Amino acid sequence: MLFRKFSLAVYALLILIPLLMVVLTSLKTLQETFRDPLGLPADGFKWSNYSAIFQEQTMAGYFMNSTIVTLFSVALTLFFASMIAYGISRLNNWIGNLLFALFTLGMMVPAQVNMVPLYSLMLDLNLTNSLLGLILVNIAVTLPIAVFILTGFMKTLPKELFEASTIDGAGNWQMYTKIALPLSLPSLSATAIFLFVMHWNDLLYPLLFITDNAYKTLPLALLDFQGQYSTNYPMLFTGVIIASAPMVIAYVFLQRFFVAGMTAGALKG
Repeated sequence: MLFRKFSLAVYALLILIPLLMVVLTSLKTLQETFRDPLGLPADGFKWSNYSAIFQEQTMAGYFMNSTIVTLFSVALTLFFASMIAYGISRLNNWIGNLLFALFTLGMMVPAQVNMVPLYSLMLDLNLTNSLLGLILVNIAVTLPIAVFILTGFMKTLPKELFEASTIDGAGNWQMYTKIALPLSLPSLSATAIFLFVMHWNDLLYPLLFITDNAYKTLPLALLDFQGQYSTNYPMLFTGVIIASAPMVIAYVFLQRFFVAGMTAGALKG
């Protein structure tokens, strides 16, 4: 017991110390950061960094771009994945198993393998430098893992409910909307948080498809604080905190749904 508490305390310190360094650096000037990287700000905390990042940079526009891309990507991925998962769970035969295997194979392909053909496709469709292009790519890339998670949960739903609904004259759409979706809410919430973190933090695809400043997302915009010979660490870390805030807030308010969703499938026989 004592060793476990000690291990947890060490792990907590490993998490808290870098986080504390990021927060302190965001409250310093560039000169203070290089003069004393580990110390407190000499002339008080520089809260002006947070206002300056919105005044001197187009950070509000980048924040809005990330919000649009993330919300639409998560919502549409959940919509399509839940329908596919419901269909696979209801097809209790080799066709359903084949479809599930195909989506599982989609999880095994590294993102880097698809970069060249995906860029060529988006270029032909005139969807580079476009938020719509990013949303479509996000859906295609994360759909397999969303289907994998939701299918595993929907297969645990009692078949008797669907059989009783069929006897009462309910169609597939009614069973999907009235039975499958409400019962899958914990799993949907957990998957939504997982997708939100993936899309909000995504740098690869914005870096690949976006060159116009008007369509940059937050992770891509943070690269602007890094130069070839110098890096503005206070402003960079300020941007990191601003970019991380929505994820922290989302997890704090949706934590119980996330935990319930991750354990729901294990608790059902």
